[in-house]
Amino acid sequence: MPGALVHCLAEPGAGRPAGPAPTRRTAEVETVSEAPRPSDAPVLVVNAGSSSLKLARVPGGPMILAERIGRDDARVAVRDGPEREGPLPDVEAAFRAALDLAGDALDPAAVTRVGHRVVHGGERYTAPLRLDDAAVADLDDLTPLAPLHVPANLAGIRAARALLPAAEHVAVFDTAFHADLPRRAYLYALPMAFYRERGIRRYGFHGTSHDAVSREVARRLGRPRERLRIVTLHLGNGASAAAVQDGRSVDTSMGFTPLEGLVMGTRSGDVDPGVLLHLLRSGMDVATLDATLNREAGLLGLSGVSNDLRDVWRAADGGDDDAAAALEVYAYRIRKTVGAYAAAMGGIDALAFTGGVGENDARMRARVADDLAFLGIALDVEANALHGPRIGRRDADVEVWVLPADEEGRIADATRALLAGGEDAA
Repeated sequence: MPGALVHCLAEPGAGRPAGPAPTRRTAEVETVSEAPRPSDAPVLVVNAGSSSLKLARVPGGPMILAERIGRDDARVAVRDGPEREGPLPDVEAAFRAALDLAGDALDPAAVTRVGHRVVHGGERYTAPLRLDDAAVADLDDLTPLAPLHVPANLAGIRAARALLPAAEHVAVFDTAFHADLPRRAYLYALPMAFYRERGIRRYGFHGTSHDAVSREVARRLGRPRERLRIVTLHLGNGASAAAVQDGRSVDTSMGFTPLEGLVMGTRSGDVDPGVLLHLLRSGMDVATLDATLNREAGLLGLSGVSNDLRDVWRAADGGDDDAAAALEVYAYRIRKTVGAYAAAMGGIDALAFTGGVGENDARMRARVADDLAFLGIALDVEANALHGPRIGRRDADVEVWVLPADEEGRIADATRALLAGGEDAA
């Protein structure tokens, strides 16, 4: 794969014994106990992208989003509150504007803990990291693994440390939940030197989402996550699946970059590498191929309509065969992955949907579950139409849930836990 395709990052580490034998559900699974939390102390969660900045105080809000950073028509908005448009030259300007717009609802003097989402931790950072000058400088070394996102994440960190100098800052890594993948899952069948010398391996992404959702499944079932086999589906413009066995990620669909795996809004997901070689040999340059795979493929490329699943459904319902084909491929890839992950774990106890599509598209959830009865998966049609949260039939062997991807909450919890412990776990 050409080195330049490392740029496809978007959005945003020994095998284990097989899990326990499947157990049938009983009525008591409806009991929900309170999940232990390190503390309820507020944490400002920062998610800085190449042209956007999202701030969320957890718990209690507010949530502020800055978009189109670097443009004259940039926009800053407080959820359910004021907004303004105007030039925002960089992330620090966006951060300052967000704090100003939030006003008393987000007093900088009251911010004592800040958790930063960092897309890539490589093999070095597998747990939250307390951020000081040396740590921030070290994070620059990760840029080759995520050249579009680590610099943006670092810009957010530097802006936050400049504007909130009295606060303690912690990095929480998207890749960390997948750090313990067994080598059978993280190695590619390439010369071993590619891994040892260049770090080319499966890293996986959406880790905070898969971690949070699998924890919530276990909580709602009243069972230890360490005794469950869960497939989590984070379905949005970016999409990924994870096999969570005994509380750990043992496989995941995104790889060295988030381009691998499921069909996404504009990203291709899995493609025969020979196709890419063919296109390059036929005269397509690397930059064009990169843009095609990341911005012109996926649902948009297949349907020719949109990267938004709602638009694709409307077109298919109106008789557009390309849109219908896009829906078939999208659902089939997800369904095939669920089956593969059940095989990888020796069975499945629960399936969970999250993300914009996973939480809101009942028709797609039904398509994904179609033909999975052999695994013990069967949807309750009415519950699915109401978006759950529990959408599996009560007489089925496998639990099926729709749950929000509380990534901000998980980042906040990880930040509190590290600061309470007083030690880095990286």
